[in-house]
Amino acid sequence: MAKKEMEVVKGIDLQRYMGRWYEIASIPSRNQPKNGTDTRATYTLKDDGTVHVLNETWSDGKRGFIEGSAYKADSTSDEAKLKVKFYLPPFLPIIPVVGDYWVLYLDEDYQYALIGQPSKKNLWILCRQIHLEEEIYEQLIEKAKGEGYDVSKLKKTTHTDPAPETEGAPADTKGVWWFKSIFGK
Repeated sequence: MAKKEMEVVKGIDLQRYMGRWYEIASIPSRNQPKNGTDTRATYTLKDDGTVHVLNETWSDGKRGFIEGSAYKADSTSDEAKLKVKFYLPPFLPIIPVVGDYWVLYLDEDYQYALIGQPSKKNLWILCRQIHLEEEIYEQLIEKAKGEGYDVSKLKKTTHTDPAPETEGAPADTKGVWWFKSIFGK
C-alpha cells in the first residue's frame, strides 16, 4: 500500500502570511537550542517573491538568531510547500542548508498554523500571539497525528509576557544557536 502524502494548504496568500509568528510548540530541529524560550519567526516578502526569514530565540536571557530565505518549492503549484535556506556558518555564508516548510494547516484569518516536513521529523505549531487556546492546540495536535507525526515528541515553548524586543536585546556572544545545538546545548 502506498503511503499517503501529507495534505498541505492550497492557495496560500503569502502577503497575509507575512509578519511575526510565535512558536507555541515544536518537535524541535537539532539546530534549535534545547533551552530556548520566546522562540519566533518573522517573515518579510521581498520584491522578487522570496521571503526573508528571521528566526529568533532567547537562551539564558540572550538573543540568538539566524536569517535565511524561503521560496515556493514549485512555482507552478498552488500548494503551500516552501523551501527554506540558511547558510552555515551564518557569519560567513559558505554552506547552504535547505529544508522543507510545508503549511499543513492555516486558519482562515491567518492567526495560527501547523508547519511540517515530509520527513515528519520536525513539526511546529505557530500563532500570531504568544498563547493559543487549548481547544485549538488540541485540534492542531489531532491534525498532526492524522498526518503521521509522533506528537509525543512535541515540546511546548515557554514565552514571557510581554515578549522580548529584538532591538537592544543582549546578544548571545558565546556562539550562535545552531553551533551550540550541535553540542547539545
